[in-house]
Amino acid sequence: MLEPLLTEAQRELRDEVRAFVKSVPRELLLDMDAERVRYPREYIAEAARRHLLGLRFAPQWGGRGLPWTSEVVAIEEVGMLGTSLACLYSLPSIIGEAISVFGTAAQKEKYLRPTLEGKLTCAEALTEPRGGSDFFGTTTRARHDGQSYILNGQKRFVVGAEGADYFLVYARTDPQAPPHKSISAFLVDRGPGVDVEHVYGLMGTRGGGTGRIYFRDARVPAENLVGRENGAAEIFYRMMVPERLTSAAGAVGLGRAALEVAARYSNRRKAFEAIIRTFEGVSFKVADSITLLDAARGLIHATAHAADTDTDTARVRRLVSESKKFGTEAAWQVVNHAMQIMGGIGYTDVYPVERLLRDARLIMIWTGTNEVMDLVIQHEYYKELLARGPAGRDVEPDAAQAELSDEKIYE
Repeated sequence: MLEPLLTEAQRELRDEVRAFVKSVPRELLLDMDAERVRYPREYIAEAARRHLLGLRFAPQWGGRGLPWTSEVVAIEEVGMLGTSLACLYSLPSIIGEAISVFGTAAQKEKYLRPTLEGKLTCAEALTEPRGGSDFFGTTTRARHDGQSYILNGQKRFVVGAEGADYFLVYARTDPQAPPHKSISAFLVDRGPGVDVEHVYGLMGTRGGGTGRIYFRDARVPAENLVGRENGAAEIFYRMMVPERLTSAAGAVGLGRAALEVAARYSNRRKAFEAIIRTFEGVSFKVADSITLLDAARGLIHATAHAADTDTDTARVRRLVSESKKFGTEAAWQVVNHAMQIMGGIGYTDVYPVERLLRDARLIMIWTGTNEVMDLVIQHEYYKELLARGPAGRDVEPDAAQAELSDEKIYE
């Protein structure tokens, strides 16, 4: 669908990323899913060697200075590998957003550049055992102590925890202040007082080293504070864009992978003396899947354009939430259609659809559940609608008895 909208440079980037995706060894995917590999560091290093990490960031820090509209094209291709590798590929873009926008030049030199060069790996420590979507309820604490902060607490469901060299960590720095004015963000190196003590056994999205991190009197240099002390709310809201837009674009790639497997199968498999793609029960599922993926792509591309150009942060926040919700739910539906088309064989490990289905289930939960996306979408819509009034024609008076004000009872 997007082909007519892509520039020549974007097509070249897509083909470059496709070549990288094709180079990923089949054995790596199998070993990660079997949990024989807990963190594929060489995969990140190879992406860096090809200059494919953090595409949006300035060339002086190792990026390519590309817009979001190009990055989502790249991430869809990586999504063909499944959610674990797509997420690990996206982490330099996600963590890099905080460093690029809010970090100091020294932080960019120390962390962003080597991350994009593949010399350092990163992860985001956000979710806590007591809550996920309740970000501002964080109980991890950071206490100022001279030229350092002393960090105590724990984070869980941290993708990349097993192999990351450093973490973006949110912690409460002013227990007396309101939640939105009490949290700070830090770049925390793996080291004394920073321990990964549990790596989760997951239904899918395996091999990315998703774990629980304990901070026990971890000393963090004061220069590793990102942005202002107690000012992490601004960072968190900004991080919604890369977290949710990368999830949405990767989901479309995952759905596309499942659909292509099932569609090719339906063109070979015979039943009742005919190839099954001639049956409406099959071909209509393919049609529904194509439509869902194209609709998701269109929304994601429009959102990427808004993220590149729109100064209305509330509208961008609504659009990225729409993209994450619709993109991940579309992928889930498409993978289920793929398995239904293939029947029993799709439920086995003879084909990768069962792995993709297990992967797809998580993306409707992470970076904010899709129910949280609903909250954001309706909140920003009502705020915009009630502030501006009707967009274009006010159609409320266009009813035969619109003037009967006594019939319009609101209380």
